[in-house]
Amino acid sequence: MKKSNINGSTDKRSVNPEWFTGKTWMKVLSEKIKTKDQDIYHVHFEKGSKTKLHFHNGNQILMTVKGKGSLEIFKKFGSKKSEFKIKRTERINLNEGDIVHIPAKTLHTHGSIDEKKEFSHVAINILPKKNVTYKTTWYESDFRNKVTKII
Repeated sequence: MKKSNINGSTDKRSVNPEWFTGKTWMKVLSEKIKTKDQDIYHVHFEKGSKTKLHFHNGNQILMTVKGKGSLEIFKKFGSKKSEFKIKRTERINLNEGDIVHIPAKTLHTHGSIDEKKEFSHVAINILPKKNVTYKTTWYESDFRNKVTKII
């Protein structure tokens, strides 16, 4: 058994800035507790930052820790892998304490909805199968109706 705490700032990691719209950083919790069946992150979105459009090959669970955020689900139209049309099908407001499950291969974005306050959540990425790497596919989009490329 391993014990850790999500508070404290000594183990912050920067994230790939191409995957977010603003300043975001995270802590890798799964490394601290040595879990092997999922990757666990504590992700902090500064004032209005959110993820770019993406999907995962495994399920994901988000647990809101601080602030107000949103999860937006999109539907893909077209058969091209890197350029296609999109339409938002659902928007879920996330408040402190909220938990949401995102099924594998669901096109989505999530992050802060307040330009003046930060938002954070714990993300649990559940590995699709034993010994299979969890993979995220990231897209450049206008968040309204068009995806222009894979990042």
